[in-house]
Amino acid sequence: MTTSLPASASARAAYVHVPFCAHRCGYCDFTLVAGRDDLIDDYLAALEMELRSLGQCVPVDTLFFGGGTPTHLPADRLDRLLELVRKWFEPATDGEFSVEANPFGLTVEKAETLARHGVNRVSLGVQSFDATHLATLERDHRRDDILAAMERLRAVSIGSIGIDLIFAVPGQTVDNWRATLDEAIALGPDHISTYGLTFERGTAFWSRQLKGTLRPVPDETERAMYELAMERLPQAGYEQYEISNFARPGHRSRHNEVYWRAEPHYGVGPGAAAYLEGTRRLNHRSVTTWIRRTLAGEPAHGDIETLSPEERAREGIMLGLRRVAGLERERFARQFGFDLDELCGGTIEVMCARGWLEDTGEAIRLTREGRFVADSVISEFL
Repeated sequence: MTTSLPASASARAAYVHVPFCAHRCGYCDFTLVAGRDDLIDDYLAALEMELRSLGQCVPVDTLFFGGGTPTHLPADRLDRLLELVRKWFEPATDGEFSVEANPFGLTVEKAETLARHGVNRVSLGVQSFDATHLATLERDHRRDDILAAMERLRAVSIGSIGIDLIFAVPGQTVDNWRATLDEAIALGPDHISTYGLTFERGTAFWSRQLKGTLRPVPDETERAMYELAMERLPQAGYEQYEISNFARPGHRSRHNEVYWRAEPHYGVGPGAAAYLEGTRRLNHRSVTTWIRRTLAGEPAHGDIETLSPEERAREGIMLGLRRVAGLERERFARQFGFDLDELCGGTIEVMCARGWLEDTGEAIRLTREGRFVADSVISEFL
């Protein structure tokens, strides 16, 4: 069998991609298959083969199951998945064990399965509470499903529950978004993520935009919605710690912070990315190809890229600036071996002059205004 996932002494985080959904939403460009539950058993067999290439059980501080929809699996297959992965990735006693879930279909049995295997953080793909906007987004749940899912997770004592929300939905107004935020706050999750809707090339929404049958909200409306989230959520006790993420004290996503700190991590399953010893390995995005190659003992990865020291450092800037705390000079030099100012002092000065970056001497970080144009600022450092 081809060894594709060498164990790393420095990696303390692992991501497991579960590519199954009931339906592919029109805005989604993730690696997934819809209506192909016949592939679940082959997926589990292939995942087991990929995990065996580790050669040993690896201790991790964070373990994250994303998708797709991990909880789309029938309860017995979900049980098998969690048991299988726990044989090869063992979360620390005080570790974070996260699973993404869809409100629709999160049964009592599935919630109990998550808790039994030690899952202590669940991220619910809520997106909206408004039936009209949920229909536009092609989501299969409604408000009652969200409330039921939250109740079931709390009943099994999941310690941290997060919800994802989408703003700038076609037809959505700022008042609609304010009502969504207020309802989310009233629901009392521990973590709230807010994402502006994007029209990714190749998705159904992209095609509908080109045809003029789906119109994005005006830029100024999207800006006002993001600004409202940055005002309303901190007022309600949710600290903004990353461009799109807000959390109550003690409930930040530790796994995602691994990415934003450019730290090494494992990635298994179709389309998953591993970053180990400065090399990024991306598994094949086709679910069927990944399954076929893995079961045949063939390499199932796509791109493999070993970054130069400077490339690692510049990527560290790109990721680190997403954090509200920004980049600390001393930590940056220790992690990447570069002086931040020698590497990009001119860019820092220009961005500060434009009011998009703040330099405290110890760290650089996006200003509030800079968060609105984060992609443009970050690209300057690359």
